[in-house]
Amino acid sequence: MSQDRWEKSRAWLERAEKVMPGGVNSPVRAFRSVGGHPPFICKAKGAYMWDEDGNRYIDYINSWGPLIMGHANDSVLAAIHEAAQLGTSYGAPTSAEVLMAEKIQTFFPSIEVVRLVSSGTEATMSVIRLARAATQRPKIIKCSGCYHGHGDSFLIAAGSGAMTFGVPNSPGVTKETASNTILVPYNSVEAVEQAFAENPGQIAGIILEPVPGNMGLIEPKEGYLQGLRDVTQKNDALLIFDEVMTGFRVAPGGVQELFGVTPDLTTLGKVIGGGLPMGAYGGRRDLMSMISPSGPVYQAGTLSGNPLAVAAGMATLNLLSDTDTFEVAAQRTQELVDGLQTILSELSLEYTLTRYGTMCCLFFHPGPVVDYESAQQSNTEAFGRYFRAMLERGVHLPPSQFEANFVSAAHTSEDIQTTLQASREALQVAHS
Repeated sequence: MSQDRWEKSRAWLERAEKVMPGGVNSPVRAFRSVGGHPPFICKAKGAYMWDEDGNRYIDYINSWGPLIMGHANDSVLAAIHEAAQLGTSYGAPTSAEVLMAEKIQTFFPSIEVVRLVSSGTEATMSVIRLARAATQRPKIIKCSGCYHGHGDSFLIAAGSGAMTFGVPNSPGVTKETASNTILVPYNSVEAVEQAFAENPGQIAGIILEPVPGNMGLIEPKEGYLQGLRDVTQKNDALLIFDEVMTGFRVAPGGVQELFGVTPDLTTLGKVIGGGLPMGAYGGRRDLMSMISPSGPVYQAGTLSGNPLAVAAGMATLNLLSDTDTFEVAAQRTQELVDGLQTILSELSLEYTLTRYGTMCCLFFHPGPVVDYESAQQSNTEAFGRYFRAMLERGVHLPPSQFEANFVSAAHTSEDIQTTLQASREALQVAHS
């Protein structure tokens, strides 16, 4: 990277490292897996971000998914401004929360009752507590490589074999907590069946990203999701779809709309907050009736249903309902993937491209990429060189091989062509 081009960002990082762990408030922002130093962003609009040094980037992070309309969308900003004039937080019920709950139901019919929270992590932690309470069973199955936030039950590392009890992969997570999480490979119904067979009457359910976006974007094998539905029903356990990332992104109604598989419980986030912090969990009425104050499972949040976040989320969901927003963003994503495939062929590079809706991923691995183990075979050093070359050419990708790219309705065909030209050059740099 040029010494002068990121001079101000470098100075801000030095200051940040003195007062914040690693100089950031979320680990992936530190660029540890791709090398170099992160640009400090000062503003964004549409498909673009600008850093403290005045560099402009075509953005494919989009706040890690929420900004399907692009940055600072006029309708979303107007909704936030209008809500803020009336107050920023009440700690009391509002009609807007009811409208948001009803709006979510129009996209996700499986969510008969919903609870709004403040983050995706809060949603997944809460839904696991509910699953254990509803089934009176202690254990949860989780797929290796699927990310469900930083709750203790999810920070589990795999052992060997197709199915294994987890061990903590973060200090502060107790062995006792980890022992109640069973890890299985993604895309293996057989491993899930084995887990149930070896733990009769002990497993509350399985939680997974039905289309994973946190080990790169991975395609479920034909029949896999329906197979999980069948196995959980056979064992009187719950199927939980974590659609925090995929909700409204792979299809307006998420993976469950795309594949026609109905979970018992669903977690949402990102898009429903329109760029402000918000999450949700919901599902069958009989299960959600166990949540306090209707039932005995306690969960609360001072800022749950925050009026600004609800306003931003409602504006975004209204645009998804009333316009061709999703179709535009999906078309731009397809243009990007098609163009990358052409470039890879012309450069005689064997990499794996995946795409669902408005999400896509370029694996630096010939494939097939079907689970965490195969994703880990990717050439991360080459990806790091590619990432840095793209940044130098004004394209800001997620700073990890194992993250999906997010395209917005604000991206134009011209933006895609500019990105593809940068990619052609960056791929050559990555292999020089």
